[in-house]
Amino acid sequence: MTETPTATKEKSSHRSGLAAAAREFVLIVVGALIVSSILRAFVGQMFIIPSESMQNTLLVGDRVVVEKITDVERGDVIVFEDPGGWLGIGESGQKRGSLGRFFEVVGLLPDSSHGHLIKRLIGMPGDKVACCDEKGRLTVNGQPLDETSYLFPGDAPSAMEFQVVVPAGKVFVMGDHRSESGDSRVHLSDVGPDGGDPGDAAFVPMDKVTGRAILVVWPASNFSKLNVPDTFKSVPAAASPPPAKPSISLTPPPK
Repeated sequence: MTETPTATKEKSSHRSGLAAAAREFVLIVVGALIVSSILRAFVGQMFIIPSESMQNTLLVGDRVVVEKITDVERGDVIVFEDPGGWLGIGESGQKRGSLGRFFEVVGLLPDSSHGHLIKRLIGMPGDKVACCDEKGRLTVNGQPLDETSYLFPGDAPSAMEFQVVVPAGKVFVMGDHRSESGDSRVHLSDVGPDGGDPGDAAFVPMDKVTGRAILVVWPASNFSKLNVPDTFKSVPAAASPPPAKPSISLTPPPK
C-alpha cells in the first residue's frame, strides 16, 4: 500500500514544525545568554567570597551580588582586580576550567573571585587616612571612625600605625578582619607592579574597581543587605585636591 499525498504532507508539516520549534528554542537560549553576558559586564555579577579577610561581614563561601552602575564611596564593600602582588594563596578563589569559565562569563555561575579581592573602601582620592588617635581609632580627614558595627570581634582598627593621603584616581581599602587582611596597610612600603615609588602598590586604581557589593544572597541563612555604616556619614570632604603621588608616613598621627 502506498502513502497517500495527505499523509506525506502531514509528516512533512510535522517535521517542519519541530525544526521551527528547535530554531526558536536555540534563538531563545542564545538571546538569554547574550542578555546575561551584557548584564554581567555592565550591570552586576555574583562573586564567591574566598577568604576570611572580611569576616564577620562576609564569610568564606558567601555569594555576594556586586553592582557596577553607581559610583563607589567611603564605607562601601568593593570588589576589585589585584592591583599587583596582593593576592596570597588564601586570598584568590580557585580558577575554574574552560567550561566553568564560560558559564561565569555568561552569568550562569557566580564568579570564582580568581584574580579579585574584596575589601571595605576607607579612603577616597585626597582623603587623609591615619591610625591611630589617642583612643586607638582609625581617622579619615581627622574624623574618628566608630567601627564596632563591622570590625571583627577582638581586632584592633590596625596593629600598625600610619598616615597616608590617597592619590588621585586611587582608593585606600581595608578588610573588616584586620588581623587576617592583606590590605592597603600591608603594601605601604611596596613598589607597584610597574615600578615606581615605595607605597604605590598600596592604593587601588579606580579603573580596577569592579563594583560595590550590595547583597549577600547565599547561603540563605546569611542573606543580608550591605549598607554603608553610619560612621562614614560624618567624614568631612578632603581638605585639598588629591595629589598625583601618595603621601605616606609609617608614624602615628599627632595625639
